[in-house]
Formats: sequence, structure tokens, C-alpha cells
Amino acid sequence: MATWNASQSIFNSMSNIIENPHSKSHPVMASNGESLFIPVTMEVPCDNQGTRMWWAFLASSMVTFFGGLFIILVWRTFKYLWTVCCHCGGKNKDAQKVVNAASSQVTDGDYKQTDDKEETAAPGVVEVGWMTSVKDWAGVMISAQTLTGRVLVVTVFALSIGALMIYFIDSSNPIETCQNFYKDFTLQIDMAFNIFFLLYFGLRFIAANDKLWFWLEVNSVVDFFTVPPVFVSVYLNRSWLGLRFLRALRLIQFSEILQFLNILKTSNSIKLVNLCSIFISTWLTAAGFIHLVENSGDPWRNFENSQDLSYWECVYLLMVTMSTVGYGDVYAKTTLGRLFMVFFILGGLAMFASYVPEIIELIGNRKKYGGSYSAVSGRKHIVVCGHITLESVSNFLKDFLHKDRDDVNVEIVFLHNISPNLELEALFKRHFTQVEFYQGSVLNPHDLARVKIESADACLILANKYCADPDAEDASNIMRVISIKNYHPKIRIITQMLQYHNKAHLLNIPSWNWKEGDDAICLAELKLGFIAQSCLAQGLSTMLANLFSMRSFIKIEEDTWQKYYLEGVSNEMYTEYLSSAFVGLSFPAVCELCFVKLKLLMIAIEFKSEKGESRSRKRIIINPGNHVKIKEGTLGFFIASDAKEVKRAFFYCKACHDDITDPKRIKKCACKRLIYSKMSTRKRLIQACCMGCSEIDCSCMSGTLRSNMGTLEQAFPISPVSVNDFSTSLRGFEDEQPSALSPKKKQRNGGMRQSPNSSPNMMRHDPLLMTGNDQIDNMDSSSVKRYDSTGMFHWCPAKELDKVLLTRSEAAMTVLSGHVVVCIFGDMTSALIGVRNLVMPLRASNFHYHELKHIVFVGSLDYLKREWETLHNFPKVSILPGTPLSRADLRAVNINLCDMCVILSANQNNIDDTSLQDKECILASLNIKSMQFDDSIGLLQANSQGFTPPGMERSSPDNSPVHGVARQASITTGANIPIITELVNDSNVQFLDQDDDDDPDTELYLTQPFACGTAFAVSVLDSLMSATYFNDNILTLIRTLVTGGATPELEALIAEENALRGGYSTPQTLANRDRCRVAQLALYDGPFADLGDGGCYGDLYCKALKTYNMLCFGIYRLRDAHLSTPSQCTKRYVITNPPYEFELVPTDLIFCLMQFDHNASQSRASLSHSSHSSHSSSKKSSSVTSILHTASANRQNRVKARDSRDKQKTNRMGQEKKWYTDETENTYPRNIQIKPMSTHMANQINQYKSTSSLIPPIREVEDEC
Repeated sequence: MATWNASQSIFNSMSNIIENPHSKSHPVMASNGESLFIPVTMEVPCDNQGTRMWWAFLASSMVTFFGGLFIILVWRTFKYLWTVCCHCGGKNKDAQKVVNAASSQVTDGDYKQTDDKEETAAPGVVEVGWMTSVKDWAGVMISAQTLTGRVLVVTVFALSIGALMIYFIDSSNPIETCQNFYKDFTLQIDMAFNIFFLLYFGLRFIAANDKLWFWLEVNSVVDFFTVPPVFVSVYLNRSWLGLRFLRALRLIQFSEILQFLNILKTSNSIKLVNLCSIFISTWLTAAGFIHLVENSGDPWRNFENSQDLSYWECVYLLMVTMSTVGYGDVYAKTTLGRLFMVFFILGGLAMFASYVPEIIELIGNRKKYGGSYSAVSGRKHIVVCGHITLESVSNFLKDFLHKDRDDVNVEIVFLHNISPNLELEALFKRHFTQVEFYQGSVLNPHDLARVKIESADACLILANKYCADPDAEDASNIMRVISIKNYHPKIRIITQMLQYHNKAHLLNIPSWNWKEGDDAICLAELKLGFIAQSCLAQGLSTMLANLFSMRSFIKIEEDTWQKYYLEGVSNEMYTEYLSSAFVGLSFPAVCELCFVKLKLLMIAIEFKSEKGESRSRKRIIINPGNHVKIKEGTLGFFIASDAKEVKRAFFYCKACHDDITDPKRIKKCACKRLIYSKMSTRKRLIQACCMGCSEIDCSCMSGTLRSNMGTLEQAFPISPVSVNDFSTSLRGFEDEQPSALSPKKKQRNGGMRQSPNSSPNMMRHDPLLMTGNDQIDNMDSSSVKRYDSTGMFHWCPAKELDKVLLTRSEAAMTVLSGHVVVCIFGDMTSALIGVRNLVMPLRASNFHYHELKHIVFVGSLDYLKREWETLHNFPKVSILPGTPLSRADLRAVNINLCDMCVILSANQNNIDDTSLQDKECILASLNIKSMQFDDSIGLLQANSQGFTPPGMERSSPDNSPVHGVARQASITTGANIPIITELVNDSNVQFLDQDDDDDPDTELYLTQPFACGTAFAVSVLDSLMSATYFNDNILTLIRTLVTGGATPELEALIAEENALRGGYSTPQTLANRDRCRVAQLALYDGPFADLGDGGCYGDLYCKALKTYNMLCFGIYRLRDAHLSTPSQCTKRYVITNPPYEFELVPTDLIFCLMQFDHNASQSRASLSHSSHSSHSSSKKSSSVTSILHTASANRQNRVKARDSRDKQKTNRMGQEKKWYTDETENTYPRNIQIKPMSTHMANQINQYKSTSSLIPPIREVEDEC
């Protein structure tokens, strides 16, 4: 009866459920009066009784897990017992038999001798091998060692994430629902995924070495509680959400998958992904458990305390719980949920407190500049590395991106291992369109790949010029070169080097090739070379430094020295191919045409000596003279203010532009000559190649090109030259085509001498054809070595240090004069500065021996001992041990009679305070300027009477005012001594001159000491990096002008022996002496005196070029020459490339490139007599003031002089065509009369000492300007 009542109550309850379908759960009254809640969904009713089957799903997982665990334990137990109790002895015997059988087979060589027992054991061995191979195959499949394995691992992970997504979708449904497998699409997909997981589980099981530990792995537990319930769902046609959230634990392997795909490579990225994946997987898994128990309720309470929570609400609950915030809007109601939260909050809080800060730290410490460069199509990029600081980068960008260059379509990529500071970062942002920065090291191939070094146009390496250890800095840069060349051998590298001797290490790099554009800019070599050139022509260092630096034009209206100086500063060095209109003309004729017509100053050309376009077969010839004829495709070197101006040399056409007076109107024209110059690149290269062929019908030219070439050669006779290994010296010239000049005229015009045995094509300066006096001067036949093996420098056998040491008394008795005093600070611990680079330009072989200036070093003997190894092969070098701060030492070397005083320091980089780095040089400079001396005129007068003390004889033609003023000048104050001081910190230049008004923030090139050539800083050489990149010939030209003849061949020789090697004089080595040099031309007296007082610079340029083959390129003018009143100031400043109409004054000194003088020795005797006459007449010379008044009176007659010159210029315009194309008919020898010069006037023009000899007249006459 009770049973029937219970059944009736259940039936009534079901009826109520049917009538009220919206009710989620309804109580069913039991017989004892208690209500039982059974959650039922009416969309898919479970069954008529309302029973739940969650236990079946859970039981399938538990049985699988524990059943398998039991089987594994039983198997391992039986295996252990079988091995220990029954099979131990037999196994040992079998092992012993196998060993004995193997040994017997090896010994007897009979592999067929086997026992029966061994044969019976063989099947066992085969069976083990088969199992092992299967196990290995399964291990390879799951370890991602092959492509198939990687695909399998990635697929399993992707399917696990897919199964987790299906769980997220199903979590919106009730925990348990009845579903039809054939109609539920998500269940079908989940079934397919789990079948794949089951197969993968089998592979993992086979590959596992320890089955027990494999069974307890996290991934195995995930499979136990997710795979079997799917099969139960298919069987029962119902679904239980259950523990499917465990699939979230697969996210822990996310970092491994990314490593398999080669996405994660760095330790920080791997660690970051690991932390994030563990945190997220734990978070999602815990949220899934809370979702299960809160929506199901407690089983022991008949699930009556359940609550509706979505999965994402549970995710929110876990996050606020881990973060200890606990808002209370969502919380756990079930006992299981609260118990889980108790334990989870302990681990979750610890994980949140440790993982989250570490994740944030890794993200925060992630390199801001750790990306990769994306190359832009059609745009080149360069990589800049090394010493990357605000100063070095700003100087580099200012010069590289200067507006005077053509459109710079190059992107600059900086690579440095330290992130930039705020100032440097702001600089990068200001140039963001052309500059990018990446953090990394060129020593790391991965970082080189990031900046696309293989596609870069070049790699530039900057050096730290202010480092304490220059050798260590050079070693670092050499290692950078090695790393870059090892990664990409073909990349072009331009690197800065601090020490000259370290350049030799670059030659040890197999892929280093200077012929392909690799260059090393040695700062010590160039710095000391610039200073050495200032010893020969004061102010030249400033002029050359301004030429390769990009400076903007600053216009000043006031008539001050800054106005003229800044006009010259705006000039730079450019290169451009010469127009076809110049083909066949001599170099001086082209220079004159460019200067007068095009307003361009050409100083050198690039000459192709042989066939081909290889860089190694091209030579740079500086002011070669009138025997060089221009070829098609010749590259010219110009000094101009803008790259657009230099285009005139390429566009010039004689037919179209001959009558144009405004050079700005010279642009492209459509005449045949321009069409010829605009031919295809291939044809132009072929023509340039075939210009060196002697046959018109050479095989490398087509018929059309041969006909064009024939026409050209008939119109313009070409005289190709042959150039020696040195880029600026000439050995001989061979005319490949018959010249239009007669042999007699050719001899007159070229000054060539022919011997019966000589070729008619031999050059006039052939060493075999020298005059008798030249041969006496060069007694370098087979017995005497006076030059090094290359013939570039004067050489002498190595001398011991003791033989060149001077005491104060010995120096005073020597009575040094016209010498160079080098004051150097250093000690035993100082880094070597390479004084050899200062001496080599002063010992260049294009000076005659009697023209060499004596060099006296004043400094610490301990330091100079270390430098002496590189100096002992140079003649006329002495050392006075002492200190440059000692006035007694300075007076002993007659510093008041020196041609130049150089102040150097090897201790500059050992001081941290930049303001004190130059303290020694500044103190020495101020010490010399404050010294007072007795009147030296008495010595000069004694010289005229023949009572000159030993060492004071001046029989050299250097006293000629043609190239400079008289040497022996009266100096009574140290302020008039020519000094050049090396500085490290540019701002310290303000301390050198106490009477200037330079602001401390003024740029170095705008300061008075730098403009006057009395200060030089290594920072000005930074511009050479960008200049070399845009035109590698610029560095070759600068090095040629500065070093006196250093070549790659010479550097290789020095790398072998670290010293110059003496060589016997041969015609080839003696020919190397025939190269031009820099000198200064005085206008007060001599053949150019008529132009010195009010003449124009253009007339001087033309006269010097046509008469003496001297190429003028600047003026060294008194600072106060523009003032109408006389001034006692002897300071001078540099004016680069003045315009044609620039007015000259008598005290100007003209920078010029003069030819080597083979006849200098002939005039020594006669000049000695004239020198005595000059000094004897100086007794009656007038004062400086009277001379300046006389010059002022002469200025009153300038109007008449200008009128006469205008008439001459009018007549000259009609003859310009003849100047440029024809040789003069009449020739006669020129005789230059040297007039005496007063010593007071010499004092007025800064006691400038001459650097060269008497100009030999060229035996050809052209119209005067």
C-alpha cells in the first residue's frame, strides 16, 4: 500500500511538470514526506523517471584510469618476479654465451660457427629488436624530430584547443542533457577529435619508457577524463559536461608548439609564453570545476543547493579570488565549491603574486627596438654600428643628410646593443623618415639578419675617438668587421680606426678588399697628416677639413674676415664625369675652361690606365700637367658649393654653351654631343674600355662604336697615359695615335727631352733623361739607398736613438732654423699616437733632400723611445729630452726661428673631465705665445756678411718670395710663432686665443683659431665617413694630399715589417717622385707681384696655370687685411676657392698645387748668391708701417689698372676658344728675377716660411690673363 502511494505521488508530480513546462525542477514527494529535487529540461527530457547518469560518465573515466594503473602494476610485479626468481641465471648464461660467440667470430673470422642454443636465442633477439624499432618510431612521431612528427604534434594541440572551444559552446547548456548522436553536430565533431586523441594516446603509450609514470602524466589524466565520456555519450544518447574543461591544461604546451614552429627563439620569449600559458590554463581549469559543482550541487544533498552560473561568471569569480579583491557579487554556494575555493585561493594567490609581476616585468623589459628591418623596394639602406652616442650620431646625420647633397635616397639603420637615451631617441624621432634604430650586436648573426645586412648597400663602423685605450677600441672594430664579413663577405665596410698600425690587421681578413670599396679611415693617420701639411703650408689643414665637410652657406653682410671665410667654407669636394666637349684637351686647358666659363675648380681626374672598369685599374691624378689629355668618360674632382653646380661639367657643350656667359644657364642640350654622352651605359663602358686599345678595330667594340671612335679620334687627338701604382704619380706616357703637333713643337710644349735611345713617346720627366745636376742630386744608383722601396719617401739606414739625442747646449750650438718643433706630451703608460704619420708627409720624395725641414721632438724620452722604432729610417730627425712646458728647452731648439711648432698630447684620453683633456696642449700653447725673444735681425745680417753660425746657412731656394717669404724673420714675441695645437674637446678652442670673441657654444669651424689654422680637432674627420660612402675616391684623394704618398701597397709592406724598407733607385721608383705637392705663393714680390696689388684672383689663376702648371685653390690672408688702417695683427685665415673677381692684396699667400721640380738643384748655387744679396739689402729696408702706407697709396691707382685690365679682358674674350683648344705657336724661355724683400715686411706677413723651391719656367708661352 505504501509503495502504491509513493508511485501515485510521483505520477502526480510528473503530471504537474507536463502542465507547467517552464518549471526547471519540481519536488517529488517521497513516502516519508521529504521532497526530492530532480533537475529536468523539457527540451530534451532524460527519461520518464527523471534519473541522472552522471555517475556512468565518471565511472568510465575512473575505471579506465584505475584499471590501467592496476594492470601496469600487476604486469611490473610479475615481470619483476619472473626476472628475479626464474630467469636470472639463464639470462646471465645467455649473455655470457653471446659474448663468447662474438669473440670467437672476431678471432677466427668464421661467422657461421654458432651453437644450437645461440640459434634458439636468436628469435628472442629479433623479437626485442622489432619492439624497439616500433618504440623508436613512435618516439620520433611524438617528439617532432621529423616533419611528420611536427605536423602531428601541432595537429593534436590544435584539436585540443578545438575541443576546448566545443566545451565553451556546450557550457551554455545544462550540465547533463539527452542528445542524439546522429543529430548533434557538436557531439559528432567532439567524437572525431577524441578518436584522434585516442590514437595519439596509443603512440605516446608505445613510446613511453616508463609506462607507470606515463599513466600518471597530466596529459594522460586529461585523456582519461575526456575521451571515455564521449563514447559513453554515444551509447547513452546523453551528454554530461563533466570534466571536459581539463582540455584547458593542454595550453601548458603552447610554448613547445611555438618552439617547434621556430617562432620562439629567445629565452625571454619562451619564459614569457610559459608563464602566460600556465597561468591561463590553471585559471580556465579551475573555472570549469567551479562551473560544474555550482550548477550540479552537492551529491549528498541531492543536488538541491545548485545555482545557475555561466562559465564566464566562474572565470570572473576565480580572477577576483586570486587577486584577493573578492567583490562578493558572485560566490560559491555548494560545499564542494567552497572547499575547492579554500585550497585554490592558497595556490592561486601564490601564483598570481609571482606570475603576474614576472609577466609584467618580462613584457616591460622586452626590447623596444627588437624588431626587424623591412627593406623598402627601390630604396637602399646602410647599417651604422660601433660607437653610437648622441654626439657621434648627430655629427654623422648632420653631414650625411646635408641639403647640399643630391637627394639622399638612403635609409640609415643604426644597430647598437644599448638602448638609446632620451636625447638620442628624440634625435631618431626627428629623422624618423630616414633613420631607424635596432638594439642588438653585429657580433650576433641573428641581429645581422634582423637589419638585413646581406641586402645593405654598406656597413659603417664608428669608433670612440675619446677612449682611454685606442688599441682595445680598434680591436673591437676589427672584430665587428670579422663578424660582418663572416656573415656576408661581399658587404662593403667603411670603418674608423684610431691607430695606424692596427690597419694591418684588416689585411688579415680574407674577404677584406679595398678594391671593392672596403675602406679604413685611420684617424691618427689623417689627423697627423693634416697637421704635417700645415707645417708645409700653414692653414692647409683647415682648408682640407672644410672641403670634405658639408657646411651650409652663412651669409654675412658686414665686411669682416668671417664673410670671406664662410664663403669658402660652403665649398665641398664633388666628382662628376666630364663632358665629351673636353675630350682631347689638356688638363690645364680644361681647368681653365671650367674655372673661367663654368665657375668650377677642378683639381684632379680619375684616369683609367688599362682596359676594364675595375677600381684597381683606375688612378687619381692630381694636377698632372699639360701632357695629360682628357679621355671620354673621365671623372673629374671639383671644388664647388653645390652638387648641382658640378653638373655643368657634364652638361657643357661647346656648340651650345660656347657663347653663354652665365654659368647657371648651362643645362642639358639636345645636340649630338649630348646624345653621344647619353648613350646606353653598356656602350659608354665599352668606349671607356676601348679608349685604351691601340687598334681602332679592336675586338671589344662593335662596328658602330668603332666608327664613332674613329670620328672622335680624328677630331680630338688623344694622348693616353700610363700611371704607376701610386695614384698620383706618373711614369710615362705613350701616344696611341699620332699627335697633331710636330716633334719639335711637342718637345717645346711638353718640355720633353729625347735621347738617341729613347722612345719619342717618353715623358719629359723620365728619370733616365734627367740633367746632370739632377743625377748628382739623386745619386741613387745601385750603391746608395736614399728612398724607400716604393720611392715615395726619403729614407736612411736605421739610426740608434743615442745618435739623435740633443742636450740643451748641443741644440743651442746647432742654431736650428727653418725647422719643425714637435712638442709632445706622453710617458711610459700613454697610448702611442703614431708620430710616424706626422713625419712621413714631411719626408715625401717629391721634396729634394735640401728642402727637407729638420724635425726636432721635445718631450719625454721614455715615450719617444717607444715611438722611435717607427722613426729611425727618416733623415733629419732629432730629439731633445725635456718637457714642452720648459722655456729653456724651447729656447734651446730656437722655437722663434722654426717654421712651425706642433703641440700634441698622448695623455688626452686618460682624463674623465672633458674640459681638462686638453690642459697640457693649452698650457704649452699659451706658454709659447707669452715668451719674449731678442731681435734676430743681427743673425740675418751676420748671414749676409758670411758670419752665420753653423746650421744657419740658407743656400736653399726656399728664400724665394715666389713661393713664400724670406725665412729669417725677426720674431720678438711668441705670439708670432706659427703654432698648430691638437685638441680633443672642441669647446676648449676658446682657451687658445685670449683676444678672440668666440662663444663657448660656437661650432669649431666657426672659431677664429680653426679658421686661422692654429687649432685642429679630430672631430672634423667624422665627415669623412659619409663622404667616403658617397664617393670612395674622395678618401683616396684626401689621403693622397695629406699622407704624402701612402698607398695600399705601402700599407701592406708596413704591415709586414712595421718599418719602411730601403730600396735601390730605379727608373720606376724615381718616377714616383714626379708628383705634385702643396705650396704657398707670395704676391708681394716675384712674377705675380703685378697682380698682388688690386689684381683679381682669376687672372692669377690663369697665369699660374698656363705659365707654371700651378693650380691655385685658395688664399691665406691677413685677418685685418680688409681694414683701411694698418694693423699689427699677423693672424691669417683661410679663403677656399675665391671667385674670379676676388680682389687680391700684396700680403696674400696663395695655396697652390705645384709640379715636381727636377731642375731645383741647378739653381742652388745662383740662388745662394742672390740670397746673400737679398739679406744685405735688408739693412736699408723700410718699416712695416711705411710699406703698408705705400700699399695704400698704390690702391689709389687701382681704378686705372682695372680699366686697363677690362680692356685686356675684352680682347681676351675673343681669344678664349684658342686658349681652350689650341697650343701657342711662339715659345721662348722665361727668366724670373728674384727681388730682395725686407725683413720687416716678412714680419708683417706672419714670418711665413717657404715650403718649396724656385718655380721652373715651362718652355711654352700662352697669352697672359
